Amino acid sequence: MNHEDFLEDKAHSREELKFIINPQAKNGSCLKVWKKVEQMLKEENIPFSAARTEYQGHARELAKIYAEQAGGQRLYLVAVGGDGTVHEVMNGAVGHQNVTVGFIPGGSGNDFSRGFGVPKDPAESLKAILKGISHSSVKADIGMIRHIDGKKTYFINNMGAGFDALISRKVNSSKVKGILNQLSLGKFVYALFLVKELFTYKCSNLEIVIDGKKLHFDSAWFITISNQPFYGGGMMISPDANPFDGILNVTVVHNISRIKILFVFASVFKGRHIEFKEVTVLQGQNVIIRSSHPIPAHADGEALGSTPISASVCPGALPVIIGNVKDGC
Repeated sequence: MNHEDFLEDKAHSREELKFIINPQAKNGSCLKVWKKVEQMLKEENIPFSAARTEYQGHARELAKIYAEQAGGQRLYLVAVGGDGTVHEVMNGAVGHQNVTVGFIPGGSGNDFSRGFGVPKDPAESLKAILKGISHSSVKADIGMIRHIDGKKTYFINNMGAGFDALISRKVNSSKVKGILNQLSLGKFVYALFLVKELFTYKCSNLEIVIDGKKLHFDSAWFITISNQPFYGGGMMISPDANPFDGILNVTVVHNISRIKILFVFASVFKGRHIEFKEVTVLQGQNVIIRSSHPIPAHADGEALGSTPISASVCPGALPVIIGNVKDGC
């Protein structure tokens, strides 16, 4: 595994390697991923510690505790799970520049791994992490969401409001997701709920303010603010998004029929949806979302409340260990 540099570095420092595992990810199959990783760590005599989450929000709590306990010493926190696990670990670690975040895919969506070039295979992702520890990590942009009550939530992949947020909420609370995961059909759960909610969803009028410029969109289905290209289990919602450019990419779908929006979602996996005239693509560093009536919002696929809401980019705010991402990502 070529981990000699890592072991040598450990011998001369107080660096720590900690894993936070979500045993519920992908209907429990994430544990198989972790057991494989754990076995490799032991075989290579690589020092580490690990903890399993027990409830929603636990990964964030653990990450925050570990970051504070590190006392400024270098800490490598590796999330083993899905995008929700990465979201929580990142939110617990943000603000602690001594903490570097890594990821081993073990969920059903794994959009973070797609956007950041993390290998799908657990063994390869572990190798990438150890290589990153021994040689270098990079600082990625993240998004910061401001709530009405003053609280902040951070996102690493994307956030949004409207129809896609509703689907995410329905998917995450559905037993169907677990059943499809068991059949290795987890990626189709979004399509299932998309069709289910399509004919009852009530569109809204949006007022979007991007870097001070006010824009209006009538009959909007949803708005997505992206830090990297993928969401929803492989949908390339924002083909040009780059988590290292200091910019957030905005996608708004509006004034489109219920039937035609099916073609938008059918083409989104290859990023061809941006060719539709009803899809508006924008960029900026600060985005405010207001709607004619409150619509649900999400961050990295996790329920976030509802509009109004605002988001800003935090350039290079999160040290991460990743794989080979295109164009310097």
